[in-house]
This record gives sequence, structure tokens and C-alpha cells, in this order.
Amino acid sequence: MIGVTTSEIRHKRAISERTPQGDPPQVELALGLDYTRAIEQAGGIPVVLPPLPPDAAKPLLAGLAGLCLSGGPDLYPAVYGAETHPEAGPFEPDIDRFELAAADAAWKMGLPTLAICRGAQTLNISRNGTLIQHLPDLCLPIQHRQPEPNSQVTHEVEITGGTLLARTVGTELLEVNSFHHQAIDRLGDDLRISARAPDGVVEAIEAPDRPFVLGVQWHAECIASRPEEAALFEALVEAAREQAPTVVERVS
Repeated sequence: MIGVTTSEIRHKRAISERTPQGDPPQVELALGLDYTRAIEQAGGIPVVLPPLPPDAAKPLLAGLAGLCLSGGPDLYPAVYGAETHPEAGPFEPDIDRFELAAADAAWKMGLPTLAICRGAQTLNISRNGTLIQHLPDLCLPIQHRQPEPNSQVTHEVEITGGTLLARTVGTELLEVNSFHHQAIDRLGDDLRISARAPDGVVEAIEAPDRPFVLGVQWHAECIASRPEEAALFEALVEAAREQAPTVVERVS
């Protein structure tokens, strides 16, 4: 079983306008089905994790064999000690605190972790890293928030040879999609950079001393029909399968 976080919020007004005959309007969570489909197709059982108080993170993860930190909105800059950029937000600080607690708990429990887009940023912050809050300020040649559909790749990433990412996807040059205006700035503790865009933006991080802790800045779940992207989820599930016998120890 692979836990999947979700940080997308639908507020009451949007729900009542889109589903007038549905349940009474209330704040709801949303998660793209591409995440759960990619995990299921890789042989895992996806389990969506509700954002609860941070101290619930460890008990929630205790019965799981792996974690997928999903994409979503900007993280609240205060969680990594920064002032808010005018172009950042909106924020959901309570959800941020839960996901950071989940990332930290997964690290301490040794859970295999695949972090995607915001998830990669969450992983980095959980290890005391920071973010660039608005990439357009840098006037980069690559448009990192593409107008094209999420199933379309728009730029390459250059992968460092010998890394977990390189071994997993089987190449050192990969075409990806791109839906972010923030990126990793200061690297978190015990992490290393495993891929960059041609303009230097960090596109992937990993933990070299862990069996499987990997974060990618692109939305791999949306292009999981490509073998290299499907391999990310397959590697997560395989690492989780090897980890599964220790679940009973964590629960007890």
C-alpha cells in the first residue's frame, strides 16, 4: 500500500457552481486520478491520505509500505523561514504542516518515497532546504509553467550519471512536462541534486544514503504512459514491496 498526499482544496463556492445537485457545499480535497492510476498500474495499492494534524502523520504512515508526495499549490514560505513573494500563493498552511510532518515521518521510518512537483519541494523543505519563490524573476530561457496540456513534454532535463534517478529511468537525458513557478534553492540535508534543466533549475533530488527517496519537479504521473516515467512508479512499488515486511514492526 502506497500513501498519496493531497493538498488541492476546493472551496464551497466553486463546488456549488460546478455540482449544483451534489452534496451540500463544503470544503473538499481533490487529487488527480493520474497519481492513483500510475501507482496501481505499477502494481501498488494507492491509499489517499487526508491532511490531519501533524502528529497524526506517523500513525497514518505506520501501516504503509511507501509514500508519494503529490503536487499542488505553493508551500507557505514561513515554513522555511522566508518572507512571502508577491507572486506566491495562495497557501494552505495547515496542509503544509501535515505534509512536512508526513515527509519527516517517512524519512525517519525509512519509507520509500517518490515526491512529485510540490512534493519534491516538500521533501526538500522537510530536510531544511529552501525554495526560489518565483522563477520568472530570473528571466530564464525555459518556460517552467507550460501552457501546453499536461500530457505534452516541453523541455529536457539533464540527469547526473550513476544516480538513483539515472538508474531508474535508464537515461541521462529525459523529456518532461513542466508546471511550476517555484524551484529548489538551498538543498536540504542529506540530499543531492540528480537532474537539472538546461537553464540550471533543479529538476530532481534524491537521498544517496537511502534505498529509495526521490523527488522530481515534473508531473511524472501525467506522462506515465512513457516507459521512463512509468519506471519511477514501478521503482517506488518495488522498493515498497521490499520494505513491506517491516510494516508490522512499525505498527507494534
